[in-house]
Parts: sequence; structure tokens; C-alpha cells
Amino acid sequence: MALVSVDPDAEVRALVVDDEKEVADAYALRLEGVCETETAYTGKQALSTVESSEIDLVLLDRHMPGMSGDEVLRELRDREFGGRIIMVTAVDPDFEVIEMPFDDYLCKPMDREDLHAAVEHQRRILAYETLGEFFSAESKRAVLEAEIPVEQRSDREQYVELEQRVSRLRDRVGRLLGDESELVDAFDEINREEV
Repeated sequence: MALVSVDPDAEVRALVVDDEKEVADAYALRLEGVCETETAYTGKQALSTVESSEIDLVLLDRHMPGMSGDEVLRELRDREFGGRIIMVTAVDPDFEVIEMPFDDYLCKPMDREDLHAAVEHQRRILAYETLGEFFSAESKRAVLEAEIPVEQRSDREQYVELEQRVSRLRDRVGRLLGDESELVDAFDEINREEV
């Protein structure tokens, strides 16, 4: 498989989770130059990292002592983790994977090119999902700005929260897409006022 070209302006933040420190560190090293990478060596450490950092992508081993990767996966989905999850494991898949809420499943050992391609694929998916969320939230914010005077909307908690959400989504889209801001700029140029 050929190495996937990554937009040099794009930035994805990944968490590699494996109870074998050498394995987690080796995968993090393979991802150098492709994404910002953190490592966690337990399920609880992984959940804590996701809670305290903006993580876009989790590469998750299945068999870990204490809290298994399957349990971490379920907990991430229960917490409505807003990123993508790739299982990277030596566990041969069986029919139970049909019900598991992961986004990709890679069998160890992984070569560098396949790992890069999987991360890039998930980055693009997340970027466009986030772009859709941004467009939806921004259209609501823009129409309210166009139709409701500033003094009526500035003290509304819902509107302030919407503005904050739009800002967070805009930042994440810009980070994940890199130099594709023309999509956002074109959306901003739509007139939402009464004519």
C-alpha cells in the first residue's frame, strides 16, 4: 500500500492505548509526523486522557488487564466521545465485532503505511462530520444574528452556548481540514437576512 499524502496543514490528535508500553510507544513513534500522539497504558488512563484533552482519534487495543479495550470502547461511546476509534489488536475478529461501536479494526502487527492510511482515512471522515455539525450550528447562529437584534440575543444562554459551540467546531474543522477554509468561507457568504 502506498503512503497516503497528508495535508501538511491538517492536524489530528491521536491517543494510542495499549497495556504493553513498548507496543504503544512503537505505534506512537510510527505516527510521528502524521499526527500529534499521546499514549495510555491502561483503560482508565485512556478515559482520563480523553476527558482532559481534545482527542480526535483513539487507537485501542482490545486485551488489557483491568479495563479491557472492549470496555473502554463502550465507555467512550456512552460518554458520546466525539472522535473516531480504531481497534488495533492481535485479537482475531469474530462475529461479536458486528455489535461493537468502533470505526475501523486493524490486526497487529501493523506496518507503518497501513497505519498512516487508516489514521488519514479516519481524519478525513471526522473532518467532514465535524464540518456538517459546524454548518448546522453556524446556520442557526447566522439566522439568529440576521433576524434578532443584538440586545435580545446577547443575554440568552442558549445563544451564547451556540456561539461557543460554533467557535469550537470552526477551530476543529480548521485543524482537521488544514488549508480548506474556502468551504467555511463560502458558507459564511450566504445571505440569511430577509430580502
